[in-house]
Amino acid sequence: MLTQAELERLVAAGEIDTVIVAFPDMQGRLTGKRVSARLFVEEVAAHGAECCNYLLAVDVDMNTVEGYAMSSWETGYGDMVMTPDFDTLRLLPWLPGSALLMADLSFTDGKPVAPAPRSILAAQLKRLADRGLSAYVGTELEFMVFDDTFRDAWKAGYRGLTPASDYNIDYAMLASTRMEPLLRDIRLGMDGAGMYCEGVKGECNLGQQEIAFRYDEALVTCDNHTIYKNGAKEIADQHGKSLTFMAKFDEREGNSCHIHISLRGAGADNDGEAVFADDNDPLGMSAMFRSFVAGQLATLREMSLWYAPNINSYKRFADGSFAPTAVAWGLDNRTCALRVVGHGQGMRMENRAPGGDVNQYLAVAALIAGGLHGIDNELELPDALAGNAYTSGADRLPTTLAEAADLFEASQVARDAFGDEVVEHYLNNARVELKAFNAAVTDWERVRGFERL
Repeated sequence: MLTQAELERLVAAGEIDTVIVAFPDMQGRLTGKRVSARLFVEEVAAHGAECCNYLLAVDVDMNTVEGYAMSSWETGYGDMVMTPDFDTLRLLPWLPGSALLMADLSFTDGKPVAPAPRSILAAQLKRLADRGLSAYVGTELEFMVFDDTFRDAWKAGYRGLTPASDYNIDYAMLASTRMEPLLRDIRLGMDGAGMYCEGVKGECNLGQQEIAFRYDEALVTCDNHTIYKNGAKEIADQHGKSLTFMAKFDEREGNSCHIHISLRGAGADNDGEAVFADDNDPLGMSAMFRSFVAGQLATLREMSLWYAPNINSYKRFADGSFAPTAVAWGLDNRTCALRVVGHGQGMRMENRAPGGDVNQYLAVAALIAGGLHGIDNELELPDALAGNAYTSGADRLPTTLAEAADLFEASQVARDAFGDEVVEHYLNNARVELKAFNAAVTDWERVRGFERL
């Protein structure tokens, strides 16, 4: 990580020539511009940089689409201002001469851009701070590595790719070693970009890996997640390989992004206090933590749009796949959507619903909103589910994006926590995806119907 003074010294010495000013878009992708380091020091550092407001109102293909209040042909597609957050300033070792920092978004009149993912999370963190609380988060992001380059994969229509392993390598050393030159560069690159890399392990699907990072304050973790996800793809590209974080690449195990969250005291009298733990409780859980988890159960279905934001996300929810299907909580039970683990300051809840395609800012905001709903209403936590949640008969997570969008639209908790403007913005995003998918003709349909129907 760098201070502003250190950046200025490196720029003056000619060691840094480019500063990337970036923000997460609706899909959680790193979006922004590369700025001349000299211009950044002289002007952008103090005043920010402009970008088109359509960047928060397009689909994955960057097509301008209808239905967004903040950005349209009728409003002229005006500018937003990217204001640098110097707490996020860092070197990018895999891009020589480059530094990066995240930005907050406002309109040119100074009004914050409410639908911006960083703004949405910041609003929920303020709700916690008003109660003397802070959130600590860890995200466990899985991906699959292929021996094909990104450009070759594109030209092949992502068909017939060669995974970087030939069989299940969960925790295995031998086959994962073939990927170690790439994985090591990713780990060292992220350490050099100010992250605390804990390690890497093989996963079940072919070429699948998980690189883990130490938990941190919620916004720090979410920023690091976006930078890591983007950087891992850039480093893979430099190795002549490709990788994907999509939730379900094939019919085998999908890519998950389990999110761990705990709250701590943040006031002068209780700074760092483990508010989720209680040594006098049979399970070590405080009353606040019980209500927090109860709030997650109560809102899990209606917040699923922000845990599983894409059409493909719902293909991952399959029985017996280690991806959840049941709205249930358990003690160290990986068949449940909500898993409680740890003790003391490590007492936490893991939400297992998000996949590798999640926008983590939105997911963490939803976790906080659901938890505060439980705390504020002193919701009672039912007994933990013991045994196999897949066959428990518990309520199920939504099975399609359309179902999740309907639940989100009707959620009073979401509207109270995020505001109608934000809710409608992300509902429109879901509707755009659904319309595009429903109009597409897939390979599956051609195989089923070309000759035989």
